[in-house]
Amino acid sequence: MKPSFDEMQAGAGAVRPHYSGFDRWLQQQPRELMAARRDEAEMIFRRVGITFAVYGAKDEDGAGTERLIPFDVIPRIIPSDEWARMQQGLAQRVAALNRFLHDVYHDQEILKAGIVPAEQVLKNAQFRPEMMGVDLPGQIYSHIAGIDIVRAAQPDGSGTYYVLEDNLRVPSGVSYMLENRKMMMRLFPELFAQHRVAPVAHYPDLLLETLRDVAPAGVNDPTVVVLTPGMYNSAYFEHAFLAQQMGVELVEGQDLFVKDNFVYMRTTQGPRRVDVVYRRVDDDFLDPKAFRPDSTLGCAGLLDVYRKGNISLCNAIGTGVADDKSIYPYVPKMVEFYLGEKPILENVPTYLCREKDDLQYVLDHLPELVVKEVHGAGGYGMLVGPASTKAEIAEFREVLLARPSNYIAQPTLALSTTPTFVESGVAPRHIDLRPFVLTGKNVQMVPGGLTRVALKEGSLVVNSSQGGGTKDTWVLEA
Repeated sequence: MKPSFDEMQAGAGAVRPHYSGFDRWLQQQPRELMAARRDEAEMIFRRVGITFAVYGAKDEDGAGTERLIPFDVIPRIIPSDEWARMQQGLAQRVAALNRFLHDVYHDQEILKAGIVPAEQVLKNAQFRPEMMGVDLPGQIYSHIAGIDIVRAAQPDGSGTYYVLEDNLRVPSGVSYMLENRKMMMRLFPELFAQHRVAPVAHYPDLLLETLRDVAPAGVNDPTVVVLTPGMYNSAYFEHAFLAQQMGVELVEGQDLFVKDNFVYMRTTQGPRRVDVVYRRVDDDFLDPKAFRPDSTLGCAGLLDVYRKGNISLCNAIGTGVADDKSIYPYVPKMVEFYLGEKPILENVPTYLCREKDDLQYVLDHLPELVVKEVHGAGGYGMLVGPASTKAEIAEFREVLLARPSNYIAQPTLALSTTPTFVESGVAPRHIDLRPFVLTGKNVQMVPGGLTRVALKEGSLVVNSSQGGGTKDTWVLEA
């Protein structure tokens, strides 16, 4: 595998300038102190209940398991100029994706122009014909986007940021970003006296502002709720956390009902009209009358109210067609088509296995590539060629040949590394970054995002469901 870009070390023992102050501090910290701080963080996170449910995993009593996401006490640091450029690229990309979503549910100009193959959209499981012609406030579909960014080393020793994935439906993880910052400030207050770290604590305020911005026309003081599938969902902590931080109600589908083309929630004071739903429930389960009739997680009749413009859903129904991995390769062309600009953030080079030539290349180079299901998530249903056995590669080859259109492939990027506190001490581990982009009347984001870290030596899988952890992300103010 190619060498990784080290976020802290510039080579030959030199430390990158934005890490210099932190490096001096780290050199002075006894290992026992860092271990004690890590244990303290784990105790506090467990007490507060910052866990996620692991689907399919059972403890020894046969009950579903909840886990802490491991927290690393060494932050990932980004200089202000790098963040400023990344922020521009993120705003540009999300603007293009929102334009694409409006287009495919209206005039479909990009399909008529042949830039995105029509069948990739119209036959996509995430395309919702029910959304055709529906006009949304501000023509915004993805109000909350989580864009996964990785950095890879270049031949000249520099590092280039790439977008690995767009998460436009119900992106999660922002609560860990906020709690990680609170934890670092509690454990190491002296570090924040020594560094000008841009704040992130105002994210819930920006989120609420974004949600209120897209209320139905004529609603001046909108009632906002967070819709959760319930306490058994893997991200329930986050749903409850964000509702509490915004000062709005956390509701389940059974708390809502439709009457006279409006949505109401049941309260102890009687029904109350709801104007904006920050929904953490997938499309299929939102409305049993329109989608899955067996769903108990949504609200019957919700789609009709939505189509009439009497409620706003964040994110919109049907956004999944734009974050499907089979659509991802076309996003740079979307930026040029809709905005007339060159993309600031690059895609990872991607092979579409439904294309005959691409499929042949992938089959010939399986040991070198990462192959992903176009609808997959969480690091499942994929092959990491360099980390796989010959038997695993042979088995995956048969799966790929059976349904090539279900897969894309990418070079195995050596994700950049940062120092991480592990059992053996401080060692480099691979990371990615998920900034959260909010789109209402304005595009807003807090500096940084959620840094995920692969805690196993050499591993490139950062997903929490597969043993990854998280770090606080510092953007240094200029």
